[in-house]
Amino acid sequence: MLHYVAKYILNALVMGIVKISDALHEEVRKTSTVMERSINSQAEFWMKVGRIAEQNPTLTYEQIIEREMRSQNVESVRLVNE
Repeated sequence: MLHYVAKYILNALVMGIVKISDALHEEVRKTSTVMERSINSQAEFWMKVGRIAEQNPTLTYEQIIEREMRSQNVESVRLVNE
């Protein structure tokens, strides 16, 4: 089954087709509900984080998120001291 990922650019719909398994689509759907994202947004988030992880194999997930937040001038708050 084909699942679609869509992106709006300057009020025009540009659609790319990404073929993923039904099982992975179900995981994206379930996770998107928990994370309160659309299915497309959740898939895009996973793809973006995965791409950064491949390009920077020594970074942890937390480091990737921290860098992305800093790049958008978002201050992260640590709830637990390590």
